[in-house]
Amino acid sequence: MRMLMLSAALAALVLAGAGAAEAKGCLKGAVVGGLGGKMVGHGKAGAAAGCAVGHHRANKKS
Repeated sequence: MRMLMLSAALAALVLAGAGAAEAKGCLKGAVVGGLGGKMVGHGKAGAAAGCAVGHHRANKKS
């Protein structure tokens, strides 16, 4: 239960400050992370982590 609350808080924090480019990275990462997490039984945690990684990669300067 603690992990679910932490994941939800992290996702809310990331989405609160997200603009158009960040949302795109977050959504794509959340889909990939959610699918990967679903395979091991942790779909919501995977989606939250994927969102965070997607957000980071969308903001990363090339």
